[in-house]
Amino acid sequence: MELRHFRYFVAVAEALHFGRAAQQLGISQPPLSQQIQALEAQLGVRLFNRTNRRVELSEAGRLFLDEARQVLAQVDKAADVARRAQAGELGELKVGFTSSAPFSSTIPQAIHQFRRAFPAVQLTLLEMSSHEVVAQTAAGHVDVGLTRPVPLPDNVEMRELFREPLVAVLPAGHPLAEISSAGIPLAALADEPFVFFPRNYGSSVYAQLLQLSRNAGFSPRFAQEASEAMTIIGLVSAGLGVSVLPASFHWMRIGGVVYRRLLDEGAQTAIWLVQRKGVNAEMVSAFGRLLTLSELT
Repeated sequence: MELRHFRYFVAVAEALHFGRAAQQLGISQPPLSQQIQALEAQLGVRLFNRTNRRVELSEAGRLFLDEARQVLAQVDKAADVARRAQAGELGELKVGFTSSAPFSSTIPQAIHQFRRAFPAVQLTLLEMSSHEVVAQTAAGHVDVGLTRPVPLPDNVEMRELFREPLVAVLPAGHPLAEISSAGIPLAALADEPFVFFPRNYGSSVYAQLLQLSRNAGFSPRFAQEASEAMTIIGLVSAGLGVSVLPASFHWMRIGGVVYRRLLDEGAQTAIWLVQRKGVNAEMVSAFGRLLTLSELT
């Protein structure tokens, strides 16, 4: 039994006329009659009662019609699912992201637009460090990553989405917060205790802070460590030290802190879109396009 048998049967059952059904199907009547006879022989039942003047469904044919329609509807649905999956309209998109990425308005806007454009796609967001984002992308465990600049393995490529300055995070009562609204050099923090990510956390800003500090002629003294930026800002607010973070964190309305742009050359960071080389999945491409459009607007 083949799908064409179902289609031929449904056409005759709905038209109750072999000639009209053949015309609708785009075939001649004799082959259609032969296919219906072959179907009846295979089933071992008579599907139609035929006379010289009319064609009627038998009781078996009437019941078989409901089932045949369901079979054809399921086949059409399966074909539609395959086409939509190929077009990137179905499935799952796993996005790894570094914790600071969502604080830029660009990324939440792109995620919102992606959900509207692809409502049937399950968007799974996985928070991790920048190094973990790259490692998970390289291994194929996530489809696309949003990360700060880090070294990339050979099978991962990047596209820079945008850059933003680094800022000093200061307690609200700090003297530099009172006098330096235009920004401060990192050297002004040389004698301050720092609240920062652990060295082994995998934050790319850690290495950048060390390099900027060397350029400024000092080594930062880390007095307190925390793995979450919100915790770092809270500890700065409590007076345990100062910190350096990407400027997008100033959107976090935590009282008791102020943000001052660092004036040092190179005191800026970027957000990269990373994915495995050679992967041209439509969902990944669409997500990247939306990120780019969000940045442009």
